[in-house]
Amino acid sequence: MPFERPTLAELIDRVGGDLRGRLEIEGPILRRAMADVLSAVWAGAVHTLYGFLDWLSEQLFADLSEREQLLRQAALYGITPTAASFADGDVVATGSLDGTSIPEGTILRLDAVTSYRTTSDGVITSGTATIPVIAILAGSDSNLPSGTSLGFESPIETVDSATTVDSGGITGGVDEEGTEELRDRLLLRLREPPEGGADQDYEAWALAVAGVTRAWVYPNELGLGTVVVRFVLDGEVDIFPGAGAVADVQAALEEQRPITAEVTAEAPTELAVAFTIHVVPDNSGTRAAVAAELADLLVRVAEPGDGAGRGTVLLSQIRTAIGVAEGVTDYTMTVPSADVVPATGELSTVGVITWT
Repeated sequence: MPFERPTLAELIDRVGGDLRGRLEIEGPILRRAMADVLSAVWAGAVHTLYGFLDWLSEQLFADLSEREQLLRQAALYGITPTAASFADGDVVATGSLDGTSIPEGTILRLDAVTSYRTTSDGVITSGTATIPVIAILAGSDSNLPSGTSLGFESPIETVDSATTVDSGGITGGVDEEGTEELRDRLLLRLREPPEGGADQDYEAWALAVAGVTRAWVYPNELGLGTVVVRFVLDGEVDIFPGAGAVADVQAALEEQRPITAEVTAEAPTELAVAFTIHVVPDNSGTRAAVAAELADLLVRVAEPGDGAGRGTVLLSQIRTAIGVAEGVTDYTMTVPSADVVPATGELSTVGVITWT
């Protein structure tokens, strides 16, 4: 039978009863009698030890342990958190004198914490210069949308004090892998040990690349001996990876793959699923709750299609997600009217929701 940890009150009663019995104390005693004081103190100490043992028991298991212990367990299998990466992109500087140089290493600031360094020289030509920059600090906080203004830490004569982030934005900054993501990778390793190129091996290799949060494996898609690995970056504004991220995953897979396999890393294509829904009651809260449930559903069950039904999101699953949304008492949905079946490489996401 399972062990039940005694409460503090139970421990005080047990210790007090034992102490009184051994001291042969009978009948009532004063509230601050030494026997009762010692009972409370010793019971408190024992209760603390029970708490430590309770905590320690959880640290033995990968699905329960805290980060410090999880890191040690993962290290035994050669698994370490993916490191934070530095955001980079281009900025546009403007100036009044063509030929003015903006040297490599110039610091641009967003605020007191977030700053960027130019990675090559820039020269004002026809009033502007496009210059590549990289964040000083790694992490997602350094990602910026296009149009954001960055100021020079040290002014440059004839160059305007502010630059503008170019149309591509400053992107690619990823935080160090979180505890739960690392836990998922360790549990995958424990539940499905490496088999020299099985599906779970390719998934694990892809997930070990910074920023990759979900990956799917498609054996023999391009012919015998081939493997296609598709993945997304849920931490980014656009979860579908660009050429740089695909190249990083391709390089990681090439290092690990069996020599006989031809592996291809690939970004899924988006299948934006449109919805037409009427909720009761119809207000901003229920609409937001439904949208959140649909997004959560697709993150959990959607996969890139393989042309044979893989990645299908059942209509019943969609209806269930809407029905369990907080505050919803009733609803009707006219679109979609059937299961969502992605074509090869397509990944279902929440598209436009039309509220009626």
